[in-house]
Amino acid sequence: MDPHAPGESAPPTRAGFVVSKAVGGAVVRNKVKRRLRHLMRDRVALFPPGSLVVVRALPEAGDADHEQLARDLDAAVQRLLGGGAR
Repeated sequence: MDPHAPGESAPPTRAGFVVSKAVGGAVVRNKVKRRLRHLMRDRVALFPPGSLVVVRALPEAGDADHEQLARDLDAAVQRLLGGGAR
């Protein structure tokens, strides 16, 4: 299916999460994934339809609170979409 063909709609934007053992034990990794998944729900509409986004959690994410994860994710999304300086 070609999403650019007339009458075809683009597939939805999808996000995946990579949270390695460096972040922490299984409980911590799952907590980070749940938080990131929740945060991405509000940001997925910012991406063009059909986008595939992979979010990789760094080891510091295991100790970060919800607000810090939100700030870091917002900064990454802004850089990715071209809104920030590199």
